[in-house]
Amino acid sequence: MRVLIVDDEAPARERLRQLVEDVGEHEVVGEAGNGKDAIDLVTQLNPDVVLLDIRMPGVDGIETAYHLNAMELPPAVVFTTAYDEYAIDAFDARAIGYVLKPVRRERLERALDHAARITGQTLKQLSESGEIGSRRRHVCTREHGQLRLIPISEIRYFYADQKYVTVHHTGGESLIDDALKGLEEEFADEFVRIHRNALVALDQIEKLQRNNDGKSVVVLRDGDDGGNELIVSRRHQADVRRRLKGK
Repeated sequence: MRVLIVDDEAPARERLRQLVEDVGEHEVVGEAGNGKDAIDLVTQLNPDVVLLDIRMPGVDGIETAYHLNAMELPPAVVFTTAYDEYAIDAFDARAIGYVLKPVRRERLERALDHAARITGQTLKQLSESGEIGSRRRHVCTREHGQLRLIPISEIRYFYADQKYVTVHHTGGESLIDDALKGLEEEFADEFVRIHRNALVALDQIEKLQRNNDGKSVVVLRDGDDGGNELIVSRRHQADVRRRLKGK
């Protein structure tokens, strides 16, 4: 199998590379020192399995696994970590294996053998059913054949149009694969539903008022996307007022 190694510590990456080479049946196709680089490399290299550390700065291993699971052909994920308290999160992320550091050859070989026996369709089904216990700090979009991570802190609002969801953020607009309902549930503390088609960041709302047509709208703080007023449906007006008072 083609193996990608992801760990923020160079000695750990070298140790894993040596162990994979000792097994002798697999090929290390690349290394990454953080989750963002790992996601980029997976799109370029198409590895069969990712050996993924959990505790990393920026995008940690659990969130990285979430984004990898969302790919059309996700790689198998084997977590390598010194901390056994992440086992439940790893299970929720549908990891194929979970190997504690210091990594032993026998344990790693068993995990890789297990990954090799799983068909692509089975892996896709596992990935689609995966859940992450902790809230993501990014959403993922595909642009020019690459995956891009958009920090939640930079998002102004999500807007759904038929089967597509557009995320409006400080850097512009991007299409994402997430459903609006799932986004609402995941980011309930920071976003408010204003319409069946729109979910807005509370910290981006300047005020709630009526426009010249007598419709309720939220006025957003200044942004570059030109969408500074969004209509609030009657159904959601009371909740929007309540959430704004609690800011």
